[in-house]
Order: sequence, then C-alpha cells, then structure tokens
Amino acid sequence: MVVEKNFEVGEEMAYTIYIVLTKTGTLLSKAIGMYTGKEMNHASIAFDEELIQMYSFGRKQLNNPLSGGFLREDAERGLFETADCVIYRCRVSQYQFLEMMKFVRYMYLNRDRYKYNFIGLFGVMMQKEVRRERAYFCSQFVAMLLKVGGLKIYQNPALMTPHCVAQLPYLEKVYAGKLADYLQDVRAPAMLYG
Repeated sequence: MVVEKNFEVGEEMAYTIYIVLTKTGTLLSKAIGMYTGKEMNHASIAFDEELIQMYSFGRKQLNNPLSGGFLREDAERGLFETADCVIYRCRVSQYQFLEMMKFVRYMYLNRDRYKYNFIGLFGVMMQKEVRRERAYFCSQFVAMLLKVGGLKIYQNPALMTPHCVAQLPYLEKVYAGKLADYLQDVRAPAMLYG
C-alpha cells in the first residue's frame, strides 16, 4: 500500500496535514526525553487544523501505560490537557491526503489488531529495527504514514524519533506553546462563525 512516487511540495498542494509533537509528562515520555535529550517526545498526525482528526500510537487507558495501541486522540483531554506542543504543517496533494486518510481509516477500523511497539523503542536506542507485525510507536507511525503519502523519509521509520520527524525539510513550524492555547485560538473562531 506504500506509494512509490515521491512528491515535492508545489503549487498543486491544496491540502494540509499537521504533525503535532507534545510533551505529556508521562514516565515513558520522561524516559524517552532522558535518552533523546529532547522535550517533545510524542508525535501525532492530524488531518485538520483544529486537530479533531488526530491519530497516533499511545496509551489507550489514561492510567495504564502498558495499554498501548492505535488511537484517535482527543487533543483536549487526558494527557493533552496541560501538554506543551510544537505543531508543524505540511502541504500535500489531494492524492497524498487521500492515500494517508485511506490508510488511517483502515487502521482505525482494525484498531484492536494494532499494538504499541514498546520493543521498537529499544531498537531506536540500538539503531536496529525491531519488526513486529501491526505494532508501531508514535513517531514510527507518523513517519510510515508520511511515506504512505509519497513524502520522502530520509531514514527508516522504525528508527525515527519525534525530533527526527520534526527535521523533515517540508514541515513548516506554525506553533509552539500550550496545546490548550492553540486549540482555543483555532477552534473558537470556528465555533463563533460555524
């Protein structure tokens, strides 16, 4: 299902996706931060500016860090309520957007079959891919989805941290700060005039 073409950002890029990096303050996030030396240690992808259609791999139950898998994230609740974030946007073609959405829809319909790739995190530390069927960690999922959309990924998605994703040259930083503040800014106008 991976698209073979690599598209470059151009004028025909009428759609926008968003890459959201967050600092949630969980024990796992802190441990990853100790290893990477970076603050933002969770990556998500969203198909709208308001982050209503935001997806990633993470914990399914707020109080159980071992209950990980594929999920549609609620940017207003749980670990995100007080999270710091950096948000990037990426212009893509209709074809790329639809390819990524199609893949996410398939995963969402089969979400109970997907697991969090805890072991893959150790692979990142050792710079050796750990392949597990239907298992991803957050930045691996985001990088893989960009690749599905035909965007160039400069290393193996299984070895990419959120910081690696943020370094992709076609991403444009649009916000850094509290996620709640960003949501208030982008969602409030839509509610007033929507």
